[in-house]
Amino acid sequence: MSDLVEHGKLYIGGELVDPAGPDTIEVVSPHTERVIGRVPHAARADVDRAVAAARASFASGVWADAPLAERIAVVSRIKDAFAVRSEEFARVIGAQNGTPVTSGVMVQSLAAMMVWDAALTVARDFPFEERRAGALGPLLVRREPVGVVAAVVPWNVPQFTAAAKLAPALLAGCSVVLKVSPETPLDAYLLAEIVTEAGLPEGVLSILPADREVSEYLVGHPGVDKVSFTGSVAAGRRVMEVAARNLSRVTLELGGKSAAVILPDADLDAAVAGIAPFAWMINGQACVAQTRILAPRSRYDEIAERFAAAAGALTVGDPLDPATELGPLVARRQQQRSLDYIALGQQEGAKVLAGGGRPTGQPTGWYVEPTLFGDVDNGMRIAREEIFGPVICLLPYGDEEEAVRIADDSEYGLSGSVWTADVEHGIDIARRVRTGTYSVNTFSIDMLGPFGGYKNSGIGREFGPEGFAEYLEHKMIHLPAGA
Repeated sequence: MSDLVEHGKLYIGGELVDPAGPDTIEVVSPHTERVIGRVPHAARADVDRAVAAARASFASGVWADAPLAERIAVVSRIKDAFAVRSEEFARVIGAQNGTPVTSGVMVQSLAAMMVWDAALTVARDFPFEERRAGALGPLLVRREPVGVVAAVVPWNVPQFTAAAKLAPALLAGCSVVLKVSPETPLDAYLLAEIVTEAGLPEGVLSILPADREVSEYLVGHPGVDKVSFTGSVAAGRRVMEVAARNLSRVTLELGGKSAAVILPDADLDAAVAGIAPFAWMINGQACVAQTRILAPRSRYDEIAERFAAAAGALTVGDPLDPATELGPLVARRQQQRSLDYIALGQQEGAKVLAGGGRPTGQPTGWYVEPTLFGDVDNGMRIAREEIFGPVICLLPYGDEEEAVRIADDSEYGLSGSVWTADVEHGIDIARRVRTGTYSVNTFSIDMLGPFGGYKNSGIGREFGPEGFAEYLEHKMIHLPAGA
C-alpha cells in the first residue's frame, strides 16, 4: 500500500456517518514505519449511537424475527464476498499488521470465509426449537437470540476473529456493535462494504475503530446484552469485571503458551514440517502458536538442529512481497517486547540456537529474527509468559510423564499437539493435557468444533454448535398435557 488510505466516516447502523468527535487514528506500516491510513476514532457518543441503533433493530424484529432462510441468504452473500476479495483483504491486513501476504490469503482471508461458511452449516441444522418430555408434562424449549452483542476483536487476525463473533451472532438473530483495533481499522471498511452489499438490514451492525477506553465504555454499556472478546488475559479480566456490572453474558478468548510434544517414535520430518509453520505463524503473533516444543532427551540434539535450520530458512522481509515468510511485528512496542524477552532468556540461562535479534537488511520496520531458544527450563519466564512474537522455546524431557507434566504446567490451556507413530497413543496424551484444542500429528482449528481455552485462556467457546449457542438464550415453555 503506497498511497494513503483515508476514511472520514464511521459505519454506524449500516450507514457511513460523520463521527461525533474530531479525533483520528493513524495507521502506521510496520514495514516502512510511515503512515498508510487515517480513520476517525470513535467516541463515547458514537458508541451510544451504535448501541441505540442495535437496540432499535433488535426490538423491531427486522432481523431477529426474520426467517432463518433470510438470515442464511444474507450471511451466505457475506461469505461469498470473502472468497472474491481474499487477496485484497490479505494485502490490506498485511500492510497493517505485518502478516506476509502469501500466507495471509489463507490465514487472514480464506480462514475468515471458512468461519462464515461453518457458521452457516451449523445454523442450517441448529435446533432453535424442540419439544421434549418434562417431569411434569410436555415442554417446548426455544433458543432465542441473546440481544445486542458487543464484539471486541484484536489486530493479529482481525477478520478471522470478527467472523468468529459476527457469523454466529448474526445467524442467531442478534444485532452487533463490532469494536476493531486501532492498529487494523482499514480492513473493517472492506467488511462494511460487504455487509451492506449483502443486504444486512439497517441498524443490525456497527463497526467502530477505537482504543481501550472506548472499548471499555462499550463493554460496560447498559444496552449491551452479551460481550464477546478476544485479546490478552489482563484485558480479558478487565472485560469480565466491567461486563459484570450489567450481568452481561461474556465469552473470552485469551492467551496461550501452547506445547507441541514430540514423542521418541515421531517422524521428525513430519513433526518439524507440521510444527514450524504454527510456531512462527503471523510472525509469532498468534494465541494458538506452538511456542513450547518438548523434545525427548534421546533425540534432543537432532530436533534442535532441525528447528534451528527451519528458523534460519525463513525469508524475512516486506509483508507485501510474495516471497516473504515472516514479516515485521505490528508495532514498535511489540518488537521491543520480543527483544526484551530474548535478552531475558539469555539472562535466565537459555541458549540462542537461531536468531536472537533484529535481522540484517531491513533498514526500517519492526522486525525480529525468528528465534529459537534451547536448554529451556519450564520455570523460566520465556517458557511461562506469552511473548507474542517470533520466539520459540525448546524444552527437553526425560519420560512421557514428565512431558505431560511440562505441557500442562502453565497458566494457559488454549491449544497443543503431540507427534507420534502411534495415533491411539497420541489420543491418550491429548486426553491428559488440560487444554481446549489439541491435535495429533497435525495442527488445526476446525470451525465446526468448539474452540476455546482452559484455565486463563478463556471462558466459553467459539465455532461449532457450542460456539453458536453462546449467542442464544434458552426459554422453557410448559405445555398442557396432551399438547
